[in-house]
Amino acid sequence: MAVSKADAKRCVVWFGQPSATERMRLNRAGWYVRVADAAAVGGIGTRGGNTVVAMADLREADAASMTAMALVMDAHPGLPWLALMPAEMPAGEPVLGGMIDTCVDVFTAPVDVDRLLDSLGYLGGDIAAVEPDDLGITGHSKATRAVIASVRKYAPVDLPVLITGETGTGKEVAARALHSLSRRAGRPFAAINCGALPPNLVQSELFGHERGAFTGANARRLGHFETAAGGTVFLDEVGDLPADAQTSLLRFLQEGTLERVGSSQSITLDVRVLAATHVDLERAVEQGRFREDLYYRLNVLRLHMPALREREDDVVLLAQHFLDAFREHHGSHARTFSSAARQAMRHFGWPGNVRELLNRVQRAAVVAEDALITPEDLDLAHVSQMPSGRATLGGARVAAEREAVISCLRECHFNVSECARRLKVSRVTIYRLCKKHGLALEQLR
Repeated sequence: MAVSKADAKRCVVWFGQPSATERMRLNRAGWYVRVADAAAVGGIGTRGGNTVVAMADLREADAASMTAMALVMDAHPGLPWLALMPAEMPAGEPVLGGMIDTCVDVFTAPVDVDRLLDSLGYLGGDIAAVEPDDLGITGHSKATRAVIASVRKYAPVDLPVLITGETGTGKEVAARALHSLSRRAGRPFAAINCGALPPNLVQSELFGHERGAFTGANARRLGHFETAAGGTVFLDEVGDLPADAQTSLLRFLQEGTLERVGSSQSITLDVRVLAATHVDLERAVEQGRFREDLYYRLNVLRLHMPALREREDDVVLLAQHFLDAFREHHGSHARTFSSAARQAMRHFGWPGNVRELLNRVQRAAVVAEDALITPEDLDLAHVSQMPSGRATLGGARVAAEREAVISCLRECHFNVSECARRLKVSRVTIYRLCKKHGLALEQLR
């Protein structure tokens, strides 16, 4: 039975034009639909005790109506907002990223009305929060839940996402999750480490080349973008791209076209671009090492991956997950972690983030002689012996020394001699400090 305005306890204020089917399905589920115009609305009326949800329907939006919609959203930050995007949304709209970040959930046309009703039901208190599907992102901390929520929000929207965070925080895992939840899930996912490509071959690797384009080009070669047609390209360490590749990437993002090296023929491709970096791209732009226009094209949506030290509640959970996965394929006496090992893991700073945790757990699973992994097995004995109160002066000094060594090593690209010169100590001292603080160079890189 349809819901009348007079009886409405739950209302969707729909900025745009819902279809007759959409309106009927929402009415049957107990939601009154009130159609509004973002350019003309003077306010969103609410009645005490009612549940009001706002829908930003951008299926027919132009630049002016999108700007008007953004102003309405800014004026009503206390309302839960949903967004409905067209299947093809231009990536260059400057207000779009902020609008999506404001929304609780995002949908693309054609609308999955069942999922829309699920989202409305959650907002209306019909159903409890559902445990997230296995996206490869393990954890229950507040920081992890925020990442999962952003992944679910950004995945259906065919726009570039810039994934930031320290080395080892799982940026590629997040990129694969974005792909797996998108409409491109059945198409290729190409992950490219831009920092590992030889500078003289970057253009060829990404965009392909024609036969005879350069010495050794004996046949036409398709680049990663062409082989991922219809799918997703993930550019890890995008800040390492040389200038000519930055120009080609910018053209692709603007026009959806590329040219193979040695060809003047434009090729139109449908590929979603995800990019990741652990460096400060804003500073790289200021220093002239990265194109400003490319930065803004990549930074339409932004996803920050928190460091493991910001996910303290997840550390033991992740460690057990890695141990269980290791035991599925390898023999190990270890079954879980001792209380001392758990305490050590919680107190450790994890400069290598999740990657370092994985490496330490796998090594511990091999060397452990008992069912319980100890701090010694994890090479964290020095951490377990530290006082549990982190705010002591001695603990602060140790932490500051450790961070200074880690930061300097990273700035020097793990060149121990250069790090020693900058810190004005000997190379032997650097190695001694690494041993003292449990820093394995191969895990930090």
